[in-house]
Formats: sequence, structure tokens, C-alpha cells
Amino acid sequence: MAKAGDVVRLLLGSTALWLSLLGARTASASKAVTANLAAKWPETPLLLEASEFMAEESNEKFWQFLETVQELAIYKQTESDYSYYNLILRKAGQFLDNLHINLLKFAFSIRAYSPTIQMFQQIAADEPPPDGCDAFVVIHEKHTCKVNEIKKLLKKATSRPRPYLYKGDHKFPANKENLPVIILYAEMGTRAFRKFHTVLSEKAQNGEILYVLRHYVQKPASQKMYLSGYGVELAIKSTEYKALDDTQGKTVTNTSIEDITETNEVQGFLFGKLKERYSDLRDNLTTFQKYLIESNNEMMPLKVWELQDLSFQAASQIMSTPVYDAIKLMKDISQNFPIKARLKMNTLTLSVLKTKNLRSQYMYIKT
Repeated sequence: MAKAGDVVRLLLGSTALWLSLLGARTASASKAVTANLAAKWPETPLLLEASEFMAEESNEKFWQFLETVQELAIYKQTESDYSYYNLILRKAGQFLDNLHINLLKFAFSIRAYSPTIQMFQQIAADEPPPDGCDAFVVIHEKHTCKVNEIKKLLKKATSRPRPYLYKGDHKFPANKENLPVIILYAEMGTRAFRKFHTVLSEKAQNGEILYVLRHYVQKPASQKMYLSGYGVELAIKSTEYKALDDTQGKTVTNTSIEDITETNEVQGFLFGKLKERYSDLRDNLTTFQKYLIESNNEMMPLKVWELQDLSFQAASQIMSTPVYDAIKLMKDISQNFPIKARLKMNTLTLSVLKTKNLRSQYMYIKT
């Protein structure tokens, strides 16, 4: 038995050594580069993201989903991440069909609603939240994290300024709007949330208050929020010199000439119209056009003031291009933007475009 044990240990040791050598060889042979893009905010709970998906469907589904997950977050401490993920999907499946469940999975994979959760977190930080409170309410500029103080703060609530409500706020269904407003900042699925929600939902159903819920995570996760859907390219330039025969001249194929002449506007010159008017100078114009295109490919550092209206100038050029060429130009600019950046400075920015952009920003802030 001792000899058999020694043989087993020897086999296991040799297997482990072989696997380690194989892993080292694979790691050394691999030239792949992995890049991760992290947001500036920490990872947000999937349960809150699922609720935002429900809210996008309807306000009724949001509150129905909320009722089924009042203390669901406690399972996160005992279950694995995968089990907790499936638990959320099962709860959501009570109100969604298979198609929308697949859409919810896709939204989870790209973390589509994480910015919305962070937006509510920023709003809560501006209140600011009371110290040491897992959840708290704001009743017309008065804060408390104790359920038994709600009745006291409601007595003179109407004499204080009414809070501003955002378009994305979650309002409990009510028949009246001119009621005292109570805004609950809490993390859905926690015990602290359930205590406040039970009292506030009852008062809202009785027509005493207007109940508004905003997401608030008292202890954000330590993990970073990694974003999906972004591509990163790493270009490696070869510095190895190769010997070439200079006696053989470079041949320019017809396809390369067509590619050059296909570009109509270069640095303000409309070569299409120039070649129509001066057909006898077509070859000279093609040579000049080729020179300008090659000079555009030189990446020169830009000054800060040169970047000021770069996006407007690029948009203006795309909008002023005929429809059948606009997509092609937009693709060229987006794929070669560092090279095309200096060219955009010579394009006059449309004042109408700036005005529309400012008006859109104003309307967005106003809503």
C-alpha cells in the first residue's frame, strides 16, 4: 500500500509539472492583448437595473416587480452570482414574455441601465443622505431615516417648498398629484427598503401622500463597473528594414487611381468640378489631388484651440454632403478621425448646427 501511494504521488507530481510547463508555453506563445474599459462609478446591482428595464416597459410593471423583490437582496449574501442572476430573471419572468426576457439578458450583458442607477445615486448624494442610514426619506426638504418620524414631518409639509420631480422618477400610482411628496432613497430588495415601502405604499393608497422612489445604494460595491460594446485596437509598427530593388519602378494600378479620383473634395478643392471644367488638365489635377491626400495622412499634433469646434465642423461637412455620399464620408471620418482632424479645421462651422445643439441641450436640462 505504501508503494502504491508513492506511485500515485509520483504520477500526480509529474502531471502537475507537465501542466505547469504546458501553461507556461501557452502563455509565452500567446500574443493577445486584453483591454478593459471601466466606468468612473462602481458596479451597480443587477436587481436595480432589472427594475429600470421594467420601468421602461410600464410604471405598473415596475411596481408589480418591486412587490415581488422587496427583500430579494438578502439572497445575494448566500447564493452565488450566477444563482442570484437566475433568481432575478425568474422574478422578472412573472411579468415578461420570452422575447423581453432575452432583451433583459442583453441589457444585463452591456449594463445598459447602470448609468441610470448612477444618476439616482448622484441625486441622493446632493441631498445629502444622513450619516449611517441604509435608507432615508425627504419630506419637503426635511430628512429622516426613521419610519416613526414620517407622521411628524408630514404635519407642516405643505408649508415648505415642494421638491422638484424628474421625468425618470418612479411615482407610486395615485389619483391625485397635489399631495405632500415623500421621496424614498433606498436600495430595492433590502430590509431597510421594505420597512419604508410598507408604510409609504399604504399612505399612498389612502390618498395621503405622493410616493416617489429613487435608487440609493448606501454601500456601493468595491468592484469597478466594466463597460461592454467597445472595441480597442493595438497597432504595432514593425521597425524591421527590408532590402528592396530600386531599379523596379512603382506601378500604380487602375484601382488605386480610381480610389484617388473617387475622393471629390480634398482640403477645400472640388476636384470633380475642376476636372469637368478643365478636362485638358485632368492628369495634373489627379497628381495634385494625390499629393493633397497623401499630405492629409500626416498626423500632426493639434493645439487646444484647434480642437474647439472640431465635432461641429465634422458634422457640418457630413450634413452638407449629398445624401448618397454622406454615409461614406461619415465612415471615412470616423475611421480616420485623427488623420482627418486637421482637414476639418478648414471647414466652416454651420451656425445653425450650433444653435440647434444649444437648443437641444437647453430642452434636455429643462426636462
